Amino acid sequence: MSEENKHRATAAAILPLVGGAANVTSVAHCMTRLRLGLRDRSLVQEEALKALPAVMGVVEDDTYQIVLGPGTVNRVTPEFEDLVEEGRADAPAEPAAPAAPAAPAGGSDPVTAEELAAQGAALRAERKARNATPFKLFLRRIANIFVPLIPALIGCGIIAGLNGLLVNLGWLPGVTPALAAIASGFMALIAVFVGYNTAKEFGGTPILGGAVASIIVYAKVADVEAFGQHLSPGQGGVLGALAAACLGVYVEKRCRRWVPESVDVLVTPTVTVLVSGLATLFGLMFLAGEVSTWIGDAADWLLAHGGAGAGFLLGGLFLPLVMLGLHQALIPIHTTLIEGSGFTVLLPILAMAGAGQVGAALAIYLRLPCNTSIRTTIKSALWPGFLGVGEPLIYGVSLPLGRPFVTACAGGAFGGAFVGLFNQLGTDVGSTAIGPSGWALFPLLDGNHGLARTIAVYAAGLLVGYVAGFVATYWFGFTRTMLEELNAAPDEPAPAAPAPVAAKERVAEKV
Repeated sequence: MSEENKHRATAAAILPLVGGAANVTSVAHCMTRLRLGLRDRSLVQEEALKALPAVMGVVEDDTYQIVLGPGTVNRVTPEFEDLVEEGRADAPAEPAAPAAPAAPAGGSDPVTAEELAAQGAALRAERKARNATPFKLFLRRIANIFVPLIPALIGCGIIAGLNGLLVNLGWLPGVTPALAAIASGFMALIAVFVGYNTAKEFGGTPILGGAVASIIVYAKVADVEAFGQHLSPGQGGVLGALAAACLGVYVEKRCRRWVPESVDVLVTPTVTVLVSGLATLFGLMFLAGEVSTWIGDAADWLLAHGGAGAGFLLGGLFLPLVMLGLHQALIPIHTTLIEGSGFTVLLPILAMAGAGQVGAALAIYLRLPCNTSIRTTIKSALWPGFLGVGEPLIYGVSLPLGRPFVTACAGGAFGGAFVGLFNQLGTDVGSTAIGPSGWALFPLLDGNHGLARTIAVYAAGLLVGYVAGFVATYWFGFTRTMLEELNAAPDEPAPAAPAPVAAKERVAEKV
């Protein structure tokens, strides 16, 4: 089967399992996930969906997210969109409701991957309800502005790394200036894209958001004086663009309300750009520039003085932040650091959280030799975990078990402490883009002491995270009762257990 046919077959297999074309209201994707808006989530046949070879896991949030992995999701999404359009054109019949799940086995049966998946789904639903606060919804909208930029950040970051390597080796001197231009062009204009996406996200006219944000990168702003000093092109960066475009959306909406329709096409764009542009030049650029400088200085100070302690906290708390939806606040911080110094020193530390999950999964695999169901799940999810796609391990294994999720976070903490220590000692380990982690981050690494040392420190940090997550989970991830319940052979009755409790209560007891 050709690659194109394979991806279309994957899309065709997914569509009926999410309720058919009539149940799909929106289709989008990020780095690893197909994100679907669904009319009725009760029509989703989740177990059958997760059984598909191409599906690494599912995540329920504001959209229904199917984890396909980097690269694959970019190819499956357009095929899925085509099938949805075809299905709507053919006016399909009402999708059938999924078959009722089999009754749960008695208390004497071992806990299976299916039961863990059900517990994981309950935890996801609880997390979704807990995350639906105005502040977290606002953070999600901020993330929606920056996530579409990630592919360009990755591509340009890899080219920048390649160009740096060629320059250091003295190879291809006639080509390196061209590579530098290719790598730097997007970053020079990133404010424009941020402005465009901001206006789109908050209900304004996207091109007006881009127009207002483009003022920030215009070379002649150097002739403008604000707060007693001349502005610099790019001053304020993405934060200034974000603020300018938000202001532009506000002004545009006010104009739409009061300007007569007969002159709206002339007056509204003019007033929007003029008012927002003046506010950007004589206020927002300077203020956002000060904030951007403070963020860079704060990150440098944190790792220069906190070092291992800061890395321990960042690496250990990152996955709980993801569970709470607060990690989205880091996206503009990463982008600001990349814009200012060429790389973000925070991402390699946060990537250690995934290493802890991998180490924990290996320990679970060894501690449960009789539970073939969970071991099968781990085998299928482990390699994506090495590549930084951690959702299948988190939601399919460690989080439903409870204690192993905590010990996995401990592994990430020790890996983060290792990388943070080297930052404190003067070896910056950074990433030129956001999005990938695990082994997939290697092509994007950069630092202040050469690529070889940066790669070595990051690789050693991953190893520390793997080992610490493994040791913590192997020795502290299970109680005796958990092992008896989870490790019972399928053909042997487990020891007598108390009356069954709800999945949520069982997870709580294991924690």
